[in-house]
Amino acid sequence: MKYTAIVNYGLGNLFSIKNACNFVGLSSQITNSKNEISNANAVILPGVGAFKQAMESLQSLDLIETIINFSKSNRPLLGICLGMQLLFEESQEFGLHDGLGLVKGKVKRFNVASSLKVPHIGWNSIRKVDDNSWDNNYLKNLKNGDNMYFIHSYYCQPSDSSIIKSKTKYGDLNFCSAIIQDNICGMQFHPERSAVQGLAIYKNLKNMIMKKNRL
Repeated sequence: MKYTAIVNYGLGNLFSIKNACNFVGLSSQITNSKNEISNANAVILPGVGAFKQAMESLQSLDLIETIINFSKSNRPLLGICLGMQLLFEESQEFGLHDGLGLVKGKVKRFNVASSLKVPHIGWNSIRKVDDNSWDNNYLKNLKNGDNMYFIHSYYCQPSDSSIIKSKTKYGDLNFCSAIIQDNICGMQFHPERSAVQGLAIYKNLKNMIMKKNRL
């Protein structure tokens, strides 16, 4: 049976993600089983909370090597919000902490005008970095400037700017809100909480899996 594994390490909107998968007809299961994650046709790494706690939880469940190995399989790996941040080498959240190291770069705290609230919470638009940014990937068929739901105090800064697929403006900062690096994707926003625009992302994931399985 083909399924998408939603990694359960104690931090994340697991059932919201599963409901979004169900809505678009994408078979999924919430799991922290190394075997089930390794054998999935795609993996979603969710996350809401602190970076250090998340890495410690993945470590305690012995899932770090499993996720790293999965990333080398050419199957889709999608990190959402904190899950996106975990893909990177390190985070500056409450000290300096190592991430999964799948994407080169850092996770940094917002440094915005005092009149703006941190965390950044609510709806904000995502914008293409170039005309072809969203062709044939997770963001296909979305409109430039579509609103997505955000809740975060830190943002990702990739070393390689070419993997950035969308940016979002908060105050004077135009931060990276989505990346794609080969089979690895990260989204700082929550597609499962972003109405029809977010559901389109899960539909795209389903279509990508179906296409790959037909090859």
